[in-house]
Amino acid sequence: MQFSDCTFLYKPKENYMPEGPSIVILKEEVQQFTGKKIISVSGNASIDISRLKDKTINRFNTWGKHFLICFDSFTVKIHMLMFGTYRVNERKESTPRLSLVFEDGELNFYTCSVKFLEGDINSHYDWSVDVMNENWDPKMAQVSLEKMPDKMICDVVLDQNIFAGVGNIIKNEVLYRCYIHPESIIGKIPPNEISQIIAECSIYSFEFLYWKKKFELKQHWEAYTKSVCLRCNLPIHKKQTGDRKRRSFFCPNCQELYI
Repeated sequence: MQFSDCTFLYKPKENYMPEGPSIVILKEEVQQFTGKKIISVSGNASIDISRLKDKTINRFNTWGKHFLICFDSFTVKIHMLMFGTYRVNERKESTPRLSLVFEDGELNFYTCSVKFLEGDINSHYDWSVDVMNENWDPKMAQVSLEKMPDKMICDVVLDQNIFAGVGNIIKNEVLYRCYIHPESIIGKIPPNEISQIIAECSIYSFEFLYWKKKFELKQHWEAYTKSVCLRCNLPIHKKQTGDRKRRSFFCPNCQELYI
């Protein structure tokens, strides 16, 4: 199917888990379908997607790593997981998890989780924990961290109930920027350093968004996947850290370990 009247947008496959800023970009790319009726729906999602046919999309939204398609009385939540991708006005050869066709375009999602959220979307999400939302509340994050003094900072920064949208790239870059070792214990880190980490989770997310739109994100990585510390000219260590066993890249010389 061809849509010569539509803007052609193409989302290449990510080689890392999509993080909050990537989902914000997705929301921006699909605004052409706001207020449009779905004339055809297909896909191998495990939910009854047939209910979407002839429905009109009210708006698109995001919460952390969740992409939200909002209708009158329910919302479709899409989570890209590790290898999720999407295509706007284009298709892959593989079967989509969810395909939405409009009179003047289409939107296709692959290798992702698709679920329905019934009722008002505000009853499902706390917008104050989304580091890219206008209602982001760093004081709430501070309170949450105070309740888990024995946790490693590398685990807590990835907690979506505290820092929705922060993924492993942002985690590594923020901790490097703040000179904090990923295995540092929350209760041992000085309060001013905790405040800096919280602030940088939001600041770096918006920088991530800016760089990704310019197709230069990787050029700005200072720790993630790097082998040498830019500050010390010493080897960057790579290790699976914390209970989550996610990859951490850090310099043991300039990133303070608080234990």
